[in-house]
Order: sequence, then C-alpha cells, then structure tokens
Amino acid sequence: MKIFCVGRNYVEHARELKNDIPEDPVIFLKPKSALLQPHTPFYYPEFSNELHYEAELVLRISKNGKYIQERYAHRYYDAITVGIDFTARDLQNELKRKGLPWEKAKAWDNSAVVGKWIPAVPEIFKGAINFSLLLNGELAQQGRSSDMIFSFDTIISHISQYFSLNIGDIVFTGTPAGVGECVVGDVLEGYFEKERLFELEVK
Repeated sequence: MKIFCVGRNYVEHARELKNDIPEDPVIFLKPKSALLQPHTPFYYPEFSNELHYEAELVLRISKNGKYIQERYAHRYYDAITVGIDFTARDLQNELKRKGLPWEKAKAWDNSAVVGKWIPAVPEIFKGAINFSLLLNGELAQQGRSSDMIFSFDTIISHISQYFSLNIGDIVFTGTPAGVGECVVGDVLEGYFEKERLFELEVK
C-alpha cells in the first residue's frame, strides 16, 4: 500500500507558505507506516516543536492501473474521506533551507490520518465537495474541491504516468489555506460536508 500526497493544490495555501503556484501536480509519498491505524493514539513527535495540521480530501484506489487517461480516472477510486497530512513544519523549513529532501518532516510514523470512508458514488462529485477541520471545536480550515488547482481525475492520471496505482493505495489531494499549529491536548475533528468522519486528540 502506498500513500500519495499532492502539495500546493490550492492557490491560497501555496501563497500562505510563500510557494510558487505549480504548473503540474506536486507529488510526494509517505510509507505505509505513516498511516495511523484505527483506535491508535496520535502522539506529538519528539523531533518537532512546531507540528502543523493539513486537512485534505483523500481518495482510495480500487483498481490497479498505469498510464491512466484522465477521462477514465474516476474508475480507479471507490471511496473518499477527510484526512490530515501532519507536518513537522520546523523540521521541514530547516531541511528546505539546506536543499535537502523533507520526508522526515512529512512521512514519519503515524503522520497520515484518514477518517471513515464514504462510497464514491457519482452523486457526490456532481457539485463541489465541502470539507472542514475543527480545532477544539472552532473552525480551523475549510475547503471546496472546486478550488483545487488539479482535479481528482487529473491527479490520478498524473500519478499513474510515474507510479503504478494498486488496490488499497490512498491519495491525499492537497490542503486549502488555514494550516496551523497544534499542541498536546488539542482535539481535531474532520468533516465531509456536515458529517464528522474522525476525531483525534494530540497526546
């Protein structure tokens, strides 16, 4: 199982981190060990003093594929949810300043959280999908799929030009503006429209 992630897929998020707007999807990966398993506590990483949440829509791959045409990409995922791509922002900034890869800041154990899966029926995708993240009961992030620079199908097609997609892989499709810091004791809740898909306490 592979975890694909898309960076800078919302214009305002790219701007808030002072990044360029990409011309192609920015892809990075997390290992299988990055996925927080159900009923497993989430612990603040010891190597960071600035842990950031990044709420995202997440797709689940349901069919093996390679070199997928964009018009057929919708056939390759069967479920959607809201997740968090946790980032050790201080470590990431330090690595970026040195021109080094920043997997240590993004891909550490349990850094990928996913909520309850919702079947990806066609009706879901007829309009813009709204999702949000609450921090201690207050709205911290909200996004709409229509604001993504690259659509779900563009992302799937693009990834498949470089990597084989396999059943069970998951794809984090990018975070909107509003990423921020969380600390021990904070409670994070992810919503798909008005349905809460996960609740997580930072320990």
